[in-house]
Amino acid sequence: MSERAAPFYCPYCGDEDLRPNEQGHGAWECAACNRAFQLKFLGLLSRGVQTNSAEEEGI
Repeated sequence: MSERAAPFYCPYCGDEDLRPNEQGHGAWECAACNRAFQLKFLGLLSRGVQTNSAEEEGI
């Protein structure tokens, strides 16, 4: 099994200095803005992938 993907930047300040947080799975802390946050995958949307009708007709 592969490792989980890590966030590239802080969702609050945009800085890239992130470290895993001790709160548990998916928890990260930003050294630049001193905030902690948690990422969680909620699931897939039921509508799936939608295509453009003009592409289907070849226009």
